[in-house]
Amino acid sequence: MKASAMNVTPVPVSLVTLFWIFFRIACTGFGGFMALISVVQDAIVERRKLLSHQDMLDGISLASILPGPVAVNVMAYVGYRLRGGLGALVCVFAAVLPPFALIVAFSIAYFKWGQMPAVGKVFMGFVPAMAAVIAAAAWNMGRRTITSVREGVLTLAAAVALLSIGGFFSTLGIIVVAGVLGWWWFRKPTATVSSKRKPDKTKKKKSPRAGVHTNMLLSAALPAIAVPLTSFDPSLLLKLLVTFASMSLLLFGGGYVFIPTIQQIVVDNQGWVTQQEFVDAVAMGQVTPGPVLVSAAFIGMKVAGFAGAVVATVGIFTPSAILIALCSGLLSRIKNSPHVEAVLRGVRPAAIGMIAAAAIVVGKAAPPVWISAAIFAAALIALLRFRIDVVWIVPSAGVLGYLVY
Repeated sequence: MKASAMNVTPVPVSLVTLFWIFFRIACTGFGGFMALISVVQDAIVERRKLLSHQDMLDGISLASILPGPVAVNVMAYVGYRLRGGLGALVCVFAAVLPPFALIVAFSIAYFKWGQMPAVGKVFMGFVPAMAAVIAAAAWNMGRRTITSVREGVLTLAAAVALLSIGGFFSTLGIIVVAGVLGWWWFRKPTATVSSKRKPDKTKKKKSPRAGVHTNMLLSAALPAIAVPLTSFDPSLLLKLLVTFASMSLLLFGGGYVFIPTIQQIVVDNQGWVTQQEFVDAVAMGQVTPGPVLVSAAFIGMKVAGFAGAVVATVGIFTPSAILIALCSGLLSRIKNSPHVEAVLRGVRPAAIGMIAAAAIVVGKAAPPVWISAAIFAAALIALLRFRIDVVWIVPSAGVLGYLVY
């Protein structure tokens, strides 16, 4: 019964539909990578039933242990599971396009008129609403996934560990320990599961793997498309691309963990931006929807204009997205193994615990006044009771924040 729920065949969906789903998600994805992942889960799993909760949790777990921005990697995973390599490319492009356009517009205004005006009141309204979005995602995943005391223990322990320690290495440690415990507690004899694998085999052959080589070539060709857009020295663009692509593949733990290393490279080593400009770039990444690492576009804009912004953005997001697409294909081929199945059964509740912990962390950033609690409660009720789309909840919270804070 459990195995069949795990091997749900992804629902067919067009590339145009995928683009619009993730474009809308990107327009409302404020509050950090876990908030963005929660919006993805709400749209893909809860509302459209395109993937199962188990599939989504597998993607979150995989993205957490691979390099690169976690939220964008999860989107690449979803796109790959639904439409192969081209689906991964479309999802990442749609998710990065709105925040990229905003950062470019903000950068033009910044370099012309100086520091950005404060938008703090609007952002204060976003914070409790996004904490509610994350909490709702954890609740929806948990009530379907946590079916035993041991899974409940793993969920609680993961949340406590992340809140107590924090950082990438604790995330990695939680996943590893949960996987080992899952293998120990939930593994079944090979014979029990082997018979369940046969019906799936024929379907797996038709999986997104078919066009993977062409699609990966399309992804790799993006930097080459960006280069002719400018009259700047191609060697400068190549240096930007290599620098940001290297960071994409060498940095672990999500955007906020990346920031000190990126600062050292672009401020201290390369001298592309000043310390103040870098701080302002990160602030722009925080007050725009989508992943905070879209602030790479600001740095590219300063160095080489619009083409520099394109190249830096492609560099920071594309290599890790390609890597997770490749690993997603491997995971889909081995996850029916009884041992892998047991490991995943341990990792999934741990991932839910980390999502719940993220709701607490984001909630702590809200102003400690009654209106924050009211926005959180209203957003949570709207999501769980009335199933209102996040696309209406987050902007409404921003407007309310502007009016009342």
